[in-house]
Amino acid sequence: MLSTLRTMALLPVLVPQALWVAWRAVRLTEAAGPRTGLAGQGDAVRVLIVGDSSAAGVGVAKQDAALAGRLAHHLAPTASVSWALVAKSGWTTRQVLQALELLPPARADIAVVAVGVNDVKNGVHISNWRKNYAAILQVLASRHGAGIIVASGVPPLGLFPLLPKPLRGVLGARAARFDARLAALCAEREGAVHLPFDQPLTPSDMARDGFHPGAPIYDAWAAQVVDVVQPYLPAITRRSATR
Repeated sequence: MLSTLRTMALLPVLVPQALWVAWRAVRLTEAAGPRTGLAGQGDAVRVLIVGDSSAAGVGVAKQDAALAGRLAHHLAPTASVSWALVAKSGWTTRQVLQALELLPPARADIAVVAVGVNDVKNGVHISNWRKNYAAILQVLASRHGAGIIVASGVPPLGLFPLLPKPLRGVLGARAARFDARLAALCAEREGAVHLPFDQPLTPSDMARDGFHPGAPIYDAWAAQVVDVVQPYLPAITRRSATR
């Protein structure tokens, strides 16, 4: 309640700042390249990546340098990876959910979700955020067969170079609340793992818009996802062998 009152008191400053950021922001395209692929040798592992602009690879030129491509790269030494990407700039949890409900069953072993920034900055209520995210986890498991779901943490908007104060602080606090709710949601659901966003946001590692990941962050993020799923790979490959 107190944080809401503070935000309302700052509205005369926040609204012009938000408009200024939207006007000033560099418009970057989604990473080019195929949105499905194969990599590596060994036991079969199917990976589905879903989400917003960060999942779509905004900030790098090619999918090879984005989250999907780096995931395939880091998994390739130990598995034969079949991957697919369903993502679009601007998507919120509601739009990701709609896309997954329309997508033919993907039969994924591992799902990686990257969504939340647009919910935070677009004013989506946190209860609707949780409801939508819970539905995403359910659809990934029941419709698409994901045995392990990695829910990427909501990035710390309070550290984003593009955002001025006090907008940076307000969005940063809101992002932290959303991420805490996501961590709690994953703790309640078997097979869902919350991956905190703890990459350093140094300007040199970010995209030139000061808002999206650059190649070093995508690579480190993908490596962290692989570290999370590594203990589950023996069970995943055993299941794959029986298909």
